Amino acid sequence: MSKISAYEGLQKKIRQLKTPPIEVWTNQYADRAYTIHLEIPEFTCICPKTGLPDFAIIKIDYCPGEDCLELKSLKMYTIFYREVGIFHEHLVNKLLDDCVKASKPRWMKVSVEMNPRGGIYTSVEAEYKEQA
Repeated sequence: MSKISAYEGLQKKIRQLKTPPIEVWTNQYADRAYTIHLEIPEFTCICPKTGLPDFAIIKIDYCPGEDCLELKSLKMYTIFYREVGIFHEHLVNKLLDDCVKASKPRWMKVSVEMNPRGGIYTSVEAEYKEQA
């Protein structure tokens, strides 16, 4: 019989997870399409199956609209996950949802590259495109 992690039950409520706010600042070049690339190389969260830490690199690429993501609040947002048990697939989608909600970009792609666990490397990405 397998041991169930205390984090496993959280997966059903990931979309409702209350996270710190991601702040934005006003883009003075909203009339121009350009790309911002952000990389967070020291991300950690918890494996919902084992309760052990997971380590990852998060990459966020986006074309801002009226607002840009504010980096200090984004860092505080990502630190929140250090105590959260979350599947890789849920993580990338939650990150995308929250960043899009905060900044309303023209498009955004979030990639999560997890350190190998059990000899398996996992990379997950999700993308948002503004509706025309």
